[in-house]
Amino acid sequence: MNVQTPPGTVDLTAIKERQHAAWGSGDYAMIGTTLQIVGERLCEAVDLRSNQRVLDVAAGNGNATLAAARRFADVVSTDYVASLLERGRERAEADRLKVTFQQADAEALPFADESFDVVLSTFGVMFTPNQPQAASELMRVCRRGGKIGLANWTPDGFIGKLFKTIGKYVPPAPGVKSPALWGTEAHLGTLFGTKGAVAAKGTTFVFRYRSPQHWLEIFRGYYGPVLKAFAAIEPEARDALEADIYALLDAFNVAGDGTLVLPSEYLEVVITKR
Repeated sequence: MNVQTPPGTVDLTAIKERQHAAWGSGDYAMIGTTLQIVGERLCEAVDLRSNQRVLDVAAGNGNATLAAARRFADVVSTDYVASLLERGRERAEADRLKVTFQQADAEALPFADESFDVVLSTFGVMFTPNQPQAASELMRVCRRGGKIGLANWTPDGFIGKLFKTIGKYVPPAPGVKSPALWGTEAHLGTLFGTKGAVAAKGTTFVFRYRSPQHWLEIFRGYYGPVLKAFAAIEPEARDALEADIYALLDAFNVAGDGTLVLPSEYLEVVITKR
């Protein structure tokens, strides 16, 4: 017997399945590897130590994973997309880093309470559909006195604006909160404030590509959400979306020489569990 979702209820399972398909399409590692510096900065922000047990949640191709492993921590890298974990495994092997890789859902982490000294996520857990559940899981597996380190795109930064632009053509599922809320201190306080001390600061990652056209070529070919958005709309709408994205790129690009040098704001967050 099929169980139907009651009217007005958000079907988080269906949304997660669509997200899984989006992140599994293309090849996120083509973009993810350019973000490596964010993982390095985050490990410094949490003052990571070599004797700590670290969990990277929604790790993608492993930027925070590799950064923690380079600091000789005991690292477990997780994501619900197996192909992304495989990319992380390839990178760890190439750098001769010891890492445990395990497929896992950020909203149902298969680890005991207080299993880790440090829990990290760079532009990963912010995309979970059930935000309170994901936040609860991060807090649950972190030991008391341990730290949760997050890098989250902000609503008014370039990536936040990019998702708003895409949303004009492919509207988000009704009832699901914007991932960019994780890039606001107020929302983080709601998610974590009762059980942890939240410290956050705005910083930027700079996208550097040959040109705006090169950026769009890479993101349209390899970045799941952009790839899927173009595939979901009619040709006329694709032209309009492309024009809007180029306008956004032009608004943020500071290069002035035909290349793309584009600062994108994100929030670097350290939560200390009480």
